Amino acid sequence: MYTNNFISKIVDRDISSGKYSIIRTRFPPEPNGYLHIGHAKSLFFNFYLAKHYQGYFYLRIDDTNPNIDNDKYINAIIYDIRWLGIRWHENVKYSSDYFDYIYHYALELIDKGLAYVDQLSQDEIRKYRGTLTCVGQNSPYRYQSVKKNKILFLKMKNGEFSEGSACLRAKINMHDKSMIMRDPILYRIKFVRHHRTGNTWCIYPTYDFSHCIADSLEGITHSLCTMEFQENRQLYNWILKNITTDVYPKQYEFSRLNLQYSITSKRKISILINKKIVENWEDPRLLTISGLRRRGYTAQSIQEFCYQIGITKQHNNISISTLEACIRKDLNKKAMRTMAVINPLLVIIESFPEKYEEIITILNHPNILNMGTRKVIFSREIYIDKSDFREIANKNYKRLVLGKEVRLRHSYVIKANYVQKDNQGNIISVFCTHDPNTLHKHPQDGRKISGVIHWISAKKNVAAKFRLYDVLLNTKNIKHGDYLSYINQNSLVIQSGFVELGMLYAKRGECYQFEREGYFCVDTYNNSKGSLNLVFNRIVTLKHKF
Repeated sequence: MYTNNFISKIVDRDISSGKYSIIRTRFPPEPNGYLHIGHAKSLFFNFYLAKHYQGYFYLRIDDTNPNIDNDKYINAIIYDIRWLGIRWHENVKYSSDYFDYIYHYALELIDKGLAYVDQLSQDEIRKYRGTLTCVGQNSPYRYQSVKKNKILFLKMKNGEFSEGSACLRAKINMHDKSMIMRDPILYRIKFVRHHRTGNTWCIYPTYDFSHCIADSLEGITHSLCTMEFQENRQLYNWILKNITTDVYPKQYEFSRLNLQYSITSKRKISILINKKIVENWEDPRLLTISGLRRRGYTAQSIQEFCYQIGITKQHNNISISTLEACIRKDLNKKAMRTMAVINPLLVIIESFPEKYEEIITILNHPNILNMGTRKVIFSREIYIDKSDFREIANKNYKRLVLGKEVRLRHSYVIKANYVQKDNQGNIISVFCTHDPNTLHKHPQDGRKISGVIHWISAKKNVAAKFRLYDVLLNTKNIKHGDYLSYINQNSLVIQSGFVELGMLYAKRGECYQFEREGYFCVDTYNNSKGSLNLVFNRIVTLKHKF
């Protein structure tokens, strides 16, 4: 991905031709939400591209809009990037570092007759801009003198206009095929305190105006972004061409990441949060970096996913199973095996001594011996999962059935003899017998065993809640219509059950494979040390669903 794609080939040519000796890339997030999996793709690419060519990678917070800039978002962005293992050159940079420079470049454009102060209302500006099939009209303020525009722009800066009553626009071409080139807004008025500059400014540059200038000031060589900014490249180049600079970064676009059954739009995620469909930006159902981390995804699995999908210009809709396969592969090597019963059913083994408890030693990982062993307690009463028992079943059902035998994982072979039901006919317990000669062994007489199921001692265990996460949407891709109507109502199911006694002091964020159930992570929100608040998030099932 990082060195075998169309952009890296461009960089190769630029270096071999002597155009650049040092490569500089950057990641410029807007602090209006948390980073998501799509940002991770761009982050890893920009970082490793610069690293491969022994260049520099910068982190720049695009804080040009004080209405949405929020220290909470900035702190989350920086934390997520560090957690992903990415390090940037020098200190974190901010677009607000360059406000003085950007202001002077605006004056330069006015002096050249390439910018003017427009006093049309926002609705009038939209109307004058035209449509995709109808060219725009020139604003009546477009013909003001340079002197008048400078006076009006200074009044804007001094707070003598109200919000929305004036703005600075580039003078390009209202008949251009591209809507972006029809005299775009460069500065707007906002009487909002800025998180870094305070009340120094009441006019703020737009993203399109500021980010190409910041790229130039930082000496960025290759400005990399996703395809939705392809048309913006015309304005990017126009601004750099018409200001005084010797540094002309080149913009290149690659396809954005679209992942099936998911939402990554920050605007849509904000709506989900406001409507309380999800908890917050760190909800494990979201593909934000924070949500993925809380769910139990590792930085290594996210990087592997980004590496696998690669960098192209081709529009794609990546299968969620690709992401899930990456975390399974990573945790298969790291996660300790243990047992948990998520939907418990009581089993009473009548042939086992009533007050006797047997300690069984089990490997923590079947293939990695240096992960050690653990001890579990086997007793007369155990819990199994309700789905692992049926009174009557066909031959394809390889679990516990009345009159048949099944092996308890790491333990004995048991046989179901009869059940006890409540007044509504629901099974509340299963009565069994065990073969005492089958601990870690197959029956000596060669009789057929239905299958293997997991269990937990009913006497010595830890109560826990299990948050079973599924995809957020019940459709692969939303092309039309209201995305809220596609919300998967079963994206979170909470169950109460039990884990092994040894999990009593499981640490926040630790990942485990619950045998036959999937990979789970100790939730970082709802747990305190001990069993009272033990909550596990399901990271992924053992086999892919899609």
